Amino acid sequence: MNIGILTAGGDSPGLNAAIRGIGKAAIRSHGMSVIGFRDGFRGLMQNRHLRLDSDAMSGILIAGGTILGTSRDKPSRMNVGGVEMDMTGIMIETYEAHHLDAVVCLGGGGTQKNALHLAEAGMKVVTLPKTIDNDVAGTDITFGFATAMDIATEAIDRLHSTAHSHHRIIVVEVMGHNAGWLALGSGLAGGADVILIPELPFHIDAVAESILARQAAGSPFSIVTVSEGAMSVEHAEERTRLKEIKRTSDSEEDRDAAVLRLTELKAERADATHLLSRQLEERTRLESRVTILGHVQRGGIPSPLDRLLATRLGTATADFIADGRHGIMVASRGEEAVPVPLEEVAGHRRTVPLDHPWIKTARTLGVSLGD
Repeated sequence: MNIGILTAGGDSPGLNAAIRGIGKAAIRSHGMSVIGFRDGFRGLMQNRHLRLDSDAMSGILIAGGTILGTSRDKPSRMNVGGVEMDMTGIMIETYEAHHLDAVVCLGGGGTQKNALHLAEAGMKVVTLPKTIDNDVAGTDITFGFATAMDIATEAIDRLHSTAHSHHRIIVVEVMGHNAGWLALGSGLAGGADVILIPELPFHIDAVAESILARQAAGSPFSIVTVSEGAMSVEHAEERTRLKEIKRTSDSEEDRDAAVLRLTELKAERADATHLLSRQLEERTRLESRVTILGHVQRGGIPSPLDRLLATRLGTATADFIADGRHGIMVASRGEEAVPVPLEEVAGHRRTVPLDHPWIKTARTLGVSLGD
């Protein structure tokens, strides 16, 4: 059997461990031939590939990033010479030219949708759930998340001393897209006093009151951990109203106006954390500083947990392909690797349930969630 591997979307800790797990299991346990496509779906379209033999995979277990490179290109809408084109057919030709029995796509939510598109076009596809956001549906956890949470937690740990020494509010923005797993997990592990996540729109006054209550109780500093997708109640309500207008209005003018305002709201999101900091400073009269962790959260050496998860899912992937399984994502459920139909994954996002134990833990500790 012959298989191809590609990594798509943002880079994430554990990608090389997964490539190694798939490749070594495929070669050693099943006698397969393995190639990798460079830079995601674009490499599949351009037939840019390399042989993934034992030498190519030697030493990559602990390496960050991906030896194959990545991109955010979509098969059905790829920029070619400045023009967006559907390159699905070209990718099928590459797949057939290499006599592949399957292509393994490592990626997050967007990759799952793109893989389903290729599967519906006739390609045998298997995916793995990769993202620091931990928001892929159908799996207990994604590889990349544990490392990112370690990094974010360490940053929060280090910021405690500055916040305490200067009697400041330190607002720490972590990644996570539109899911609060990373902010909630690192905030709890790092002892944050306020944690703001997308699933729970916040009242700025409630956040300020919790900080003032801490000050009155003798704690003249606070750590606020905020997810990049968190928003105020007012922002969330306006966005919901505009989306409803866009979806249901009979007036083209109203729909266009709603689209324009939604675009403006998205742009305003880029400054939302600094705005939050200024608002807290005004309401509490405490000096406030912002730290945005950014891409440092997904760089560097993957944690042992991510290496183990990626290796475990990678070896299971080779086994599923050998058994003729495709059109699936290989998910982590407890200690098992299970096949989940791509139709149940693509287009769905795994967000933090409001009754999740982590949220209950935060409330029990007296952590403000802004609601």
